[in-house]
Amino acid sequence: MSGTFAAFFILSLMTIGGAVFMISFTRVVHMVVSLGVTFISIAGLFILLDAEFVAVSQILVYSGAISILMLFGIMLTKHNAVEDEGSKGVNRFFAFLIVAVFFGLCFYGIQNTIWPEPAQTAPNAPSNVEQIGTEVFTKFVIPFELLSVLLLVALVGAIIMAKKESDSE
Repeated sequence: MSGTFAAFFILSLMTIGGAVFMISFTRVVHMVVSLGVTFISIAGLFILLDAEFVAVSQILVYSGAISILMLFGIMLTKHNAVEDEGSKGVNRFFAFLIVAVFFGLCFYGIQNTIWPEPAQTAPNAPSNVEQIGTEVFTKFVIPFELLSVLLLVALVGAIIMAKKESDSE
């Protein structure tokens, strides 16, 4: 067993465990924390795939910004902590059954797939950050700029909506 395989196994278990905990916890703050564990584990998997830029982006955007945004949303909104206990056992059984069937199908598909040998990279190959930058700022510069304008419009719209809400109170 190599170190890469052990790291992949541990990160995979953390990713799956974080996702399972996220859907099984009842307190929203615990859900956000387990979602953060899932995001960081996925970033570790990206590092194993030699995609360091994507891993750092995953940590900054998802683990940092999205988790903090969700926590602020939880703290700033009113939510009822009462839980319906009526059909919890039946729902859990069907959820477990669906997950078990999905796991079996995925396992069968992975075991019966013929995987190609990984390609060897050239010794003077540019880093993936350089490749991403070249692609974004040559071929995709117009969509990149349109996305920045769209995000700016969404930010201004959110500010206007929040201002109207606070003025009406």
